[in-house]
Amino acid sequence: MTAAVAFPAPGRIPYPGGCVLEPAPYALDWLLRWAADVVVAGQLHPQTPVAPLLQALLRDPGAHGITLADAQAARDRFLALAGPALEAEGGRTEWLARELSGA
Repeated sequence: MTAAVAFPAPGRIPYPGGCVLEPAPYALDWLLRWAADVVVAGQLHPQTPVAPLLQALLRDPGAHGITLADAQAARDRFLALAGPALEAEGGRTEWLARELSGA
């Protein structure tokens, strides 16, 4: 069975280094703006920022032709894929979860 929402895993976070940027906040910001080809209920959303799309799916899944369970599964997959990349830069997966919860 194909997932109602499909997207690739984010690649390695391209932290530029230096003394101006902190790696963890930079990584969080990068992941919140990361764009990829996302398929929602069979419809391709090319090079779409994934986190904002997930927020929209969670707010109104029916408007996108999916269920709340589908939207939550997509959120959980994003956290599972992006969380370790954020933690590798000193961040916490909970930061991403908070951004996707709307809190």
